[in-house]
Amino acid sequence: MLLSQEQIFKDMMDSIVNLDEETAIDLASKAIKDNMNLIDVIEKGYAIGIQKVGELWEEGEFFLPELMRGAQIMQNCLDLLIPHLQKGSEEVSRGKVVIATIEGDIHSIGKTIVGTMLRAYGYEVHDLGADVPAEKIIDAAIEKDADIIGVSALLTTTMFGQKKIIEILKERNLLERFKVILGGAPVTRSWVNECNADGFAENAIDAVKLVKSMLGK
Repeated sequence: MLLSQEQIFKDMMDSIVNLDEETAIDLASKAIKDNMNLIDVIEKGYAIGIQKVGELWEEGEFFLPELMRGAQIMQNCLDLLIPHLQKGSEEVSRGKVVIATIEGDIHSIGKTIVGTMLRAYGYEVHDLGADVPAEKIIDAAIEKDADIIGVSALLTTTMFGQKKIIEILKERNLLERFKVILGGAPVTRSWVNECNADGFAENAIDAVKLVKSMLGK
């Protein structure tokens, strides 16, 4: 019996949520063999699964080992899919993005998903991890010659570090050099305006759209 695309996407999502690496990898291999739209495979299958894993962690259903395992399975599937995705793309890199979770904040799942999705779309992503000082983020953006700096904060107490990024860029006359996008649960449009940042995204798929629109690619 041939499965519908919706069912295949659901199976992909379930394989991540169930931490079933064998099934997840088998489904990714099948998607490549069957010439499925790999962007849809990532967006509608695996990305939904890893977002669900993140929600289960936030709700206390999953603990750190499950969260890390889900992220690793997702990454292994993407390692398989991305080379085939890039074969169909004229450019190897569409732009460079430096991402990090701001100092004092150890939440990284949302940021990791964003980085993973951006890589899937052909962007060069430098993920600095969590609990990263503002100065270090800016230094890395300069060193990597980034187009965009993405800064995540999951706590209201740490989100002021996002504002600090803009302030340091202003002090160092670097505001024109980078676009700065913000992410994280407490981030709102008014906070972005207050920080004088360039935009924000509520989830990984919105983040990809935002980066695409900013870089015009």
